[in-house]
Amino acid sequence: MKKAVVLYSGGLDSTTCMAIAREQGFKPYALSFAYGQRHTVELEKAREYAPLIGAEEHMIIDIDLRKMGGSALTADIDVPKSGVSEDEIPVTYVPARNTIFLSFALGWAEVLGAGDIYIGVNALDYSGYPDCRPEFIQAFQQMANLATKAGVEGNPYHIHAPLIDLTKAQIIQQGLSLGVNYQLTHSCYDPTPEGLSCGQCDSCRLRLKGFADAGEKDPVAYVR
Repeated sequence: MKKAVVLYSGGLDSTTCMAIAREQGFKPYALSFAYGQRHTVELEKAREYAPLIGAEEHMIIDIDLRKMGGSALTADIDVPKSGVSEDEIPVTYVPARNTIFLSFALGWAEVLGAGDIYIGVNALDYSGYPDCRPEFIQAFQQMANLATKAGVEGNPYHIHAPLIDLTKAQIIQQGLSLGVNYQLTHSCYDPTPEGLSCGQCDSCRLRLKGFADAGEKDPVAYVR
């Protein structure tokens, strides 16, 4: 099996992405980040679930994006609870997060001799983040092959975004078909101290709608 670095947060999308990488014949090396996010529930899920879904190795890198702030996920800014906006990028956007994460993944991939990187971004049922669009993925792949020893020596990198044009319901259906246990995932931006999902933030709303559209019940616990 070929190696692939999989960006893995412990959320619904990245967990499905990991399962797809396995299904497509790759040996996944899971990469997570403690980046100063306002809670660690998702990261704890990632630590628990990575070995269960076949990660060959799970690395957690510490970077402190709180020092920059600018996001409700890394600063003392209220997480919006009024619904998903289609008109503007919400304050839950973390500046350049996927660019930073993919850069670390690229470095690890080069060390591992892996030519493939998986990321669970989605450009349909999402919050409008600019670093979740196909144009961004294509541009990063081009940059990766210009900026690395492997790339310039004729061993190109491929950035896989298998969820990018799927609805949340389709993502869930595909994950279930691959045996993903969504009870071991977490998506909420603003959980309670006990780890219950709020049910009102953008991420909860998108997740709940996805399960409803898929005709399934979300197995995680919510406040409401």
